[in-house]
Amino acid sequence: MMVGPAPVDALLLVSFGGPEGPDDVLPFLRNVTAGRGIPAARLETVAEQYRLFDGRSPLNDQNRAFAEALRECMPDLPVYWGNRNWAPYLTDTVAEMAAAGVNRAACFVTSAFASYSGCRQYRDDLAGALDALPAGVRRPDLVKLRLFFDHPGFVEPMIDRCLAALDDLPAKARPDAHLLFVAHSLPLSQARASGPSGSAYPRQLRAVARLVADGVERRTGVHHPAEIAYCSRSGPLSVPWLEPDVGDRLAALADSGAAGAVLVPIGFVSDHMEVVHDLDLVALGRARGLGFPATRADTVGVDPRFVAMVRELVDELRDPATPRRSLSAFGPWPDACAPHCCEPAERRRQEHGAAGRIGRVLDTAILMSDDATMTAPRGE
Repeated sequence: MMVGPAPVDALLLVSFGGPEGPDDVLPFLRNVTAGRGIPAARLETVAEQYRLFDGRSPLNDQNRAFAEALRECMPDLPVYWGNRNWAPYLTDTVAEMAAAGVNRAACFVTSAFASYSGCRQYRDDLAGALDALPAGVRRPDLVKLRLFFDHPGFVEPMIDRCLAALDDLPAKARPDAHLLFVAHSLPLSQARASGPSGSAYPRQLRAVARLVADGVERRTGVHHPAEIAYCSRSGPLSVPWLEPDVGDRLAALADSGAAGAVLVPIGFVSDHMEVVHDLDLVALGRARGLGFPATRADTVGVDPRFVAMVRELVDELRDPATPRRSLSAFGPWPDACAPHCCEPAERRRQEHGAAGRIGRVLDTAILMSDDATMTAPRGE
């Protein structure tokens, strides 16, 4: 049966949240790790990383700028913003939307790749925010927009950012520089469970890295070796995670006599703590200590093409006849998640409180997120 255009009367920007000052850091980390038994000493260690940046994550500022850019791009829609772990909290924002009479909202999550915490958990967050509304309050439909990892509005700005970072290398290092596409590491169990048929997270990362590397070659005529590396591993060493670590790869490249490298933060859409601490401070600091030329490409941020991409995704929701753009062999990602998509096997044995309520949250597979893993005590 042909499905006609459907009204959308709001846009909800959904993200992870981050502290905005020193007094916020430990409460924020307690929110992130609630119920996971993370020792206080471990939280204090992570808090020190935030204090290197005056206790302020760049993430909320990025989302403020992004929300404003979305308002300018879509003046016909009110734009709301809610976070999982810090103000403005998603539960408060959904309550505000309900009070304003929002009927059907498109939900854009700041996450491009399939994973449990970057995709499925946000669906549960939306369902939980609806459940938190008082009895008798009309609940808006919250429709999560599809994954955008291979959309031109994400890929093309990243090609430009990669080219700019190559130009920042010393001239003699540019022609043979390696492109290290970096994303947040995951426990192997989560990586293998990602997507409807498994291992979608690493496969999507490889696909987008290839798109960007090929775009660089088309623009320059130069082929650069490209590979995936990971950052921000956490948790017990006995638990296997995706590898290699980006710092270890930089060291190996330096040992091999490589000319230089560009870190391309393909797994992130904004400069939050995994980028400014784990890449800029730790990984690039390690490269400097080795005397190895390395730079870091910018994240997509508020690039106008990325902002316009969100408008396209909303248009797809409004009218199923809208062309759905994608650049990889995956094709446009499906609107709806398959049952148990991105859910590790151990979690399938548990009853999810949101399971019977999810009909009102018309989920689609959306970043690897800015948070990436629920076993880590930090993770934006």
